[in-house]
Amino acid sequence: MSELASPPSGAAAPSAGGAPPTKAPAPVVPEQMRPEDRTPANNVSPSDAPTLPAVPPGTTPGTELAGRYRLRTRVGSDAAAGAEFWRAQDTILRRDVGATVLRRFPADRGSEHEAMARADAIVARALRAGSFEHSGCARLLDVLTPGTGGMPHDVLGVAVTEWVPGRSLAEVMAEGLIKPIAAARAVAPLAAAAEEAHRHGLVLGCDHPQRVRITPEGRAQLSFVLPRPDVTPADDVRGLGAVLYTLLTARWPLSSADAALAGLSPAERTPAGALLPPSQQRPGVPVELDTLAHGALGPDGAPGHVHTAAAVNRLLTEVVDEHDRMALFPPAHDGVPSDPGDVWQDGGRATAAPDPRRKRKLAIGLTALAVAVVFVIGYISMQLGSVFSDGNGPPIVVDSPSASSGGAPADGGPQVSGDGGIAAVAGVKVYDPVGDADNSSRVSRVIDGDPSSGWSTFIYKQQFPALKPGVGVMVSFASAVQLSQLEIDSPSAGTVVEVRSAPDADSSFRDTSPITEVTLRDGTTPVSLAGSQPVTHVLLWITKLSGGGDANVTQINEVQFHRAGS
Repeated sequence: MSELASPPSGAAAPSAGGAPPTKAPAPVVPEQMRPEDRTPANNVSPSDAPTLPAVPPGTTPGTELAGRYRLRTRVGSDAAAGAEFWRAQDTILRRDVGATVLRRFPADRGSEHEAMARADAIVARALRAGSFEHSGCARLLDVLTPGTGGMPHDVLGVAVTEWVPGRSLAEVMAEGLIKPIAAARAVAPLAAAAEEAHRHGLVLGCDHPQRVRITPEGRAQLSFVLPRPDVTPADDVRGLGAVLYTLLTARWPLSSADAALAGLSPAERTPAGALLPPSQQRPGVPVELDTLAHGALGPDGAPGHVHTAAAVNRLLTEVVDEHDRMALFPPAHDGVPSDPGDVWQDGGRATAAPDPRRKRKLAIGLTALAVAVVFVIGYISMQLGSVFSDGNGPPIVVDSPSASSGGAPADGGPQVSGDGGIAAVAGVKVYDPVGDADNSSRVSRVIDGDPSSGWSTFIYKQQFPALKPGVGVMVSFASAVQLSQLEIDSPSAGTVVEVRSAPDADSSFRDTSPITEVTLRDGTTPVSLAGSQPVTHVLLWITKLSGGGDANVTQINEVQFHRAGS
């Protein structure tokens, strides 16, 4: 069951503090008075009515559009686009649909040409997106262009989509805060839709809170279309950050007017006007989601700014995958009580009977973990025993130049001829001073000792340096080490790698120094570091990716450094 699924009827939703509050009613946006509601025709006495011209009815419940779509409930509006969002009925197919109705602004009454031009631009964008389909968006079913018969005089166009069941953002937040991982799972499909739309030269317009609904399965879905004409892909990225921010904090971080119309509170800000990060408003927000929300909402050029929907989608997917992989370990406290179906439950809290399948999986996982721990303890005991009771032979000296003669290993260890052994790596990170740190959650795989797993860059449609000068892997040692050789295991033949030393893991590129350069072959590529100076940080800087055309990518499975011998 999804963490965002609607609660059972009559059930009280938990609050952020852990105490079960009474269920708050879903926020209701009061019906707005429209221009035609204030015209004399609607406010005259019965005796005067025959002397005034009749005004065609506006969009009210029961209004039929083009003789087919009957409006039922108005669920929102976007003043900037002059749009209203309705739940309507297709009277021919007898099904619920979503209707985005373009209304004439009050100022448009004096300029029919401007009103029609605005409607034409918005509807034309919808028509171009007619063939676009994605699970993160409601499917477009029909578009009523300006001038279509059977519509009220102040309706300039209509887009009809599938009706998205579920709840608005305000209704979800009225039930209390949700778990951060549930927020990540919810926004991921919407981010994937935005990425796909941008790839086709389209935009979603997801930067308005009432255009997005949460399905019963807990997925955020674009439900109402026809965004304003000036919306850009950058606005979609900000919209994705805003939806994530709202699901984490119950506050809308963009337009305060839109927040009020949607029944949400505006985001809190510092005295200088900066957004407060989600982690300062509730516990348990992973640093990745905190950084993503801040980066997507930040201004262009700000440190950590997220530029693309693809980057949002990738990071959300990695956060969800990492959470699933770590399901055997208790999660950080996030201020939200555990659900009955969660593997890890709050202490002392009465819960429903656990799912037997989950319990069985947990038992199997814990058994495997216990076996692994016993094996590791036994192995360490054997190694310690060999160190402290090595017969009558001389004591073993670790990393001593005299431990080998002529480069031959003295203890049968993993050294190679002419080397002083394998240098232990203390840390590794993706080095990307101008980008989004390609697949940063997977970079530790290059030092895990398993060549079957690895890290890869993003797939770039253009070769470096068209989009950015390069991307790298920064390897750090506990202290300065003299290296003799580097081995890079990679299937990405043709990749060009500069090996550079760095004074610090976060050094600017201009502060790094080149050591050598190598072109990788398929498999293990040895790189001589003879004559190099002792280093504490080594940057493997990729300046040319493998592949070609619009699929340029490099994968590194394993890196291994050898100390210099005596």
